[in-house]
Amino acid sequence: MVRFVLNLLWLIFGSGIALAIGYGIAALICFALIVTIPFGVAALRLAYYSLWPFGRTLVAKPGAGLGSGVANLLWVVLAGWWLALAHIVAGIALCVTIIGIPFGIANFKLVPAAFWPLGREVVEVDDLRRPGTTAAPVG
Repeated sequence: MVRFVLNLLWLIFGSGIALAIGYGIAALICFALIVTIPFGVAALRLAYYSLWPFGRTLVAKPGAGLGSGVANLLWVVLAGWWLALAHIVAGIALCVTIIGIPFGIANFKLVPAAFWPLGREVVEVDDLRRPGTTAAPVG
């Protein structure tokens, strides 16, 4: 119930909608350019994660190899560093007030996703706690 309330407040006041729209627009641009479709998929993953971040985490995709690593290097140069920086600045600004601390922490949680998104997937935290789950959180 607490996660639901935090996600709802994040969606309305913590910039969840704005982030999701921004990442969605970036995904549409990447899809239109054809060559950057993998980056568009990563941007949609970030939109999904930034829309409802509480109770979710990033895990490494099994089978993500050298291709995603090279693509991540290109992502960092073109978009990742300024997206991560924007999340850090927003996180610091939100942590100035006691009420904004959970939203600031959510922004800090989005930093690794914005910086290095390829080769990762968003999963529910409860799924990681189930017996037989081998995925470990990343970042």
